[in-house]
Amino acid sequence: MSIAKLRQREKEQEASGSSTPNSNNKRPLAVIPATSNSPTAPKPPPKLQRDSRLGKYFEYDLSKMVNSKGGFLVEDDNDTNAELRAKEKERERERTLQSLAPRQYHSYFRTSLVSQWGLAIFLDPKLNSKCNECQSLDIDPTYKKVFGCLVCNKCKNEKPEKYSLLTKTECKEDYLLTDAELRDQELMPHLLKANPHKSTFANMMLFLRCQVEDFAWKKWGTPEALDTEYERRVTEKKKKKHKKYEQGLRELRRRTRETVWQKRKDQEHKHVFGVVEKDSSGVGKQVCHECGFTIDVEEF
Repeated sequence: MSIAKLRQREKEQEASGSSTPNSNNKRPLAVIPATSNSPTAPKPPPKLQRDSRLGKYFEYDLSKMVNSKGGFLVEDDNDTNAELRAKEKERERERTLQSLAPRQYHSYFRTSLVSQWGLAIFLDPKLNSKCNECQSLDIDPTYKKVFGCLVCNKCKNEKPEKYSLLTKTECKEDYLLTDAELRDQELMPHLLKANPHKSTFANMMLFLRCQVEDFAWKKWGTPEALDTEYERRVTEKKKKKHKKYEQGLRELRRRTRETVWQKRKDQEHKHVFGVVEKDSSGVGKQVCHECGFTIDVEEF
C-alpha cells in the first residue's frame, strides 16, 4: 500500500471520529480543539489586583526631574556649578600647597634633609633622622613635614595616646582651645584633609595629640586645672539652660493666665434693660436689648 493511501485513510478516520459521538452522546476529548470556549477548559490565573487602600500615586525619578518653569523659563545653572568647582579647586590647592611646601616653624626643616618628595637618606648615619621611640629610620614623612615629629609608622600605630590625630572640634571640646589658637599655623601645626561631608566645605584640620596636650597643659597649667575649668563650663552651661527653661515656663504661664483672664473678660456681659413694660396682669417686665434676658419688676 502506498504512503499516499495510508495518509488518506488516516484523514478519513479522524473525520469520522470527530463527528461520531461517544457513549455520552458527546464528542471525545481527543478531538476538542485547544481554542475551545468550553467552561471546563483550564483558565489562566487571574491578575493580581492592586490594593485600593494604597491610593493613586505616580512614581517619579526625582534625580532626573528638572524644573522647566512651564517650558519657557529654564534657568542656566552654569554659574552655580562654576562656583562649586572653584571652591573645590581652592580646597585642593590648599592641600597641595601644604604637601609641597616645607614648614618653616621647625628648625629641622630649615636644612636640606627633607625634600618635597620625601626623606633623604645619607651615608653618614649621624645625619639620618631616627624615630624618637625605637630609633628606626623608617620615619613617617607626613608627620615630620607637617608636625615636625620624628616617629615611624609602627610606633605611631602602637601608641595612639601620643601620635593619634584629633579634629578641630575635639580640640575645642576636650581641651578648651579657641578657634584662633587652632588656626595659628606657627602655634598649632595641622594637617589639611578633604572634608568627608562635602568637597566644597572647608578642609578638615587634624592636630597631633601630643602637641595639643602640651599646649593645653601650658595654657591651663595642669590636667586637673583643665578638668576643673571643664566642669565649671559644663555647670554654667546647665545653669543657663535651666534658667532659659524656667524663663520660658514663666512666660508660658503668664500667657496662659492672660488668655484665661481675657477669655473670661470677653465672656462677661452687662445687661442693658429698657423701660418697664406692664403686661395685661399688671406685672412689669424689663428686657435686655443685647441678649433678650427678661426680669420681672415690682413697683411699690
